[in-house]
Amino acid sequence: MEQYFPYIKSLHLIFIITWFSGLFYIVRLFVYQIEASQKPSPEKEILEKQLKVMASRLWNIITWPSMVLALFFGIWLLLMRTFFLADAWMQVKLAFVFLLILYHLKCQKIFKQLQNGVVKYSSNFMRLFNEAPTIILFSVVFLVILKDGVNWIYGTVGIIVFAILLMMGYKIYKRIREK
Repeated sequence: MEQYFPYIKSLHLIFIITWFSGLFYIVRLFVYQIEASQKPSPEKEILEKQLKVMASRLWNIITWPSMVLALFFGIWLLLMRTFFLADAWMQVKLAFVFLLILYHLKCQKIFKQLQNGVVKYSSNFMRLFNEAPTIILFSVVFLVILKDGVNWIYGTVGIIVFAILLMMGYKIYKRIREK
């Protein structure tokens, strides 16, 4: 079974990429759906209808299956190399995966609300909400690549600085959009 490890790892990575792509784009569609809900008729109805179809196809055909397959292949990899579970970097990575699953489930809730015409968040909130998987992605990639070589203090400070830079970038972008 060991000879299949690189293939399983490759499939795991492919589905992680498609999962993140879906998460990034679905929240962008949420932004557009929220903004469309504030437009006058008939523009509002036309945009809402099209955006609901786009969101539904992305969420149900790409994002959900990608999450399930990424987790399936990830668990398979862990079953092949159970000794990774004892490593601190893997435990931290799994904590980030858990956070990503929670994020995904929150997106599911927002998706259902928007599909039913219920808008509970602003487009600005959604733009900030869309940065959470970016922080998780950076954290996990550095964690997996550096493994035990990671200095936890520098890593933590780095993630905080990265999050601050994202927020500053968002504020600059918001000011530009409002002009």
